[in-house]
Amino acid sequence: MKRSEINDIMRQGLAFVRESRFYLPPFAFWSPSDWQKRGTETQELVDQQLGWDITDFGSGNFHEQGLLLFTLRNGTFDELKKPLGKIYGEKLLIAQPGQLTPTHFHHQKMEDIINRGGGKLVVQLWNSTSDNGLADTDVTVSCDGVHRTVPAGGTITLEPGESVCLPQRLYHAFWGDKDHGAVLVGEVNRVNDDRIDNHFHDPVGRFPEIEEDEEPLHLLTMDYPKYFRS
Repeated sequence: MKRSEINDIMRQGLAFVRESRFYLPPFAFWSPSDWQKRGTETQELVDQQLGWDITDFGSGNFHEQGLLLFTLRNGTFDELKKPLGKIYGEKLLIAQPGQLTPTHFHHQKMEDIINRGGGKLVVQLWNSTSDNGLADTDVTVSCDGVHRTVPAGGTITLEPGESVCLPQRLYHAFWGDKDHGAVLVGEVNRVNDDRIDNHFHDPVGRFPEIEEDEEPLHLLTMDYPKYFRS
């Protein structure tokens, strides 16, 4: 992806977040020079991968297959080992109409996916087999405390305010309903590390290679090693 494209996606995402009356923390708006002025006080942002994450999953077409994410809070796998560790996380996502997040599951992360507003979110579901294939069995999930069952590859549609709980190893794909607008998606989750915890049914490029055709508007989490001063 070109940096100019990433910057444009951020600007559009910020406009939608403001329109939705959701508020991001101050570090969401730091420039690269702001980062370079800071030191070890930002270690937690780096270690827990808090901040911007934009991907086209290696498709070369963000609008057809891609996702904007912002990690608001997170723990680490080390925290999971502690009796009273920080074992939760929260993300904000924006799913555009028809924009696919491809089929995947998480090895250890359980997550609630919440439609915070905007359009409708379509979630497609499969159980996984022991060898990481797509099972042909019915899938039962909890939607706001009410169990719903769909056939393998079936979908549920989340209206604003609705949510679904996705346990570990449950395959899912999702997109904004094509007949409605962009969706502000909330995620409340167990500790997450996207570098090692995702399994995609079909291999994808989770983090993009970036062509630096202009300066970053705001840093992606993958940019932190270049700018963070330990």
